[in-house]
Amino acid sequence: MVKEWATVIHWHEGRALLRYGSSSGCGSCQARAACGSYLLNKIGPETVHQLELPVAQPLVEGQKVEVGIPENNLLLSAMLVYLTPLIGLFIVAGIASLWLSSEFAIFCSGLLGGALGFLFAKKVATWWSKDEGFEPIVLQIGLPPHELKVQFQE
Repeated sequence: MVKEWATVIHWHEGRALLRYGSSSGCGSCQARAACGSYLLNKIGPETVHQLELPVAQPLVEGQKVEVGIPENNLLLSAMLVYLTPLIGLFIVAGIASLWLSSEFAIFCSGLLGGALGFLFAKKVATWWSKDEGFEPIVLQIGLPPHELKVQFQE
């Protein structure tokens, strides 16, 4: 299960709007010198994402929620997004190279194959969006921000 903590922006009638960003643990990991994710986070801008999920328990703004998605569904989604356009590109360009002699025509048909692969991935993604297995689930709900009070006594 891939997990991420998110902050509640809004909750209304069983639907929660959550905000999450890049992991704060990326800067303190021992493997950051060889980690691609750390380098990409360092290069790119601070990214913040929003997600809307069904949550039956009432939540307040600022409350932390742990959200998770199964690894196999995440890997399937990544393979769909990255591999189907690539496979479409290679298959259509390979078939075009059997019939066409112009490299430019083969190049254009490869681009067409990539676009067709992308459209196929988009269609499959709409089918998968109806599957509850691909929707993130709430794993833990933290205390509301005003519930935790720390008092110092001297």
